[in-house]
Amino acid sequence: MIEVSTSGTGAQITVTDDLDLATGAAADAVQRRLALLERPMITVDLCRMNFMDSTGAAWLITLADQSRHRDGRVHLLGASARDLFVLEVCGAIDLFTINHRHQCADATHATA
Repeated sequence: MIEVSTSGTGAQITVTDDLDLATGAAADAVQRRLALLERPMITVDLCRMNFMDSTGAAWLITLADQSRHRDGRVHLLGASARDLFVLEVCGAIDLFTINHRHQCADATHATA
């Protein structure tokens, strides 16, 4: 599941369970909503995400590209070492600001 909350300048996305091919339709709907909202700063909370495949990584990369076109940035909270590895293999790790100090409450996985 993907939930979105917004403020005047940004948006917070919370990913629960998996971010993969099966969640593609929901992810695309969130992406379209964010494009319409035109928020430059996006925070993605991955603390409760179980699994991310290349489809999920591509979705995050597209969010980062959209944010960059608005002079913004995507901040990742609670990304596991595995999540960061997938983004690094895709050559996209530099598109994100990684919050390594974030402590997930009731997290699904350990953060990097």
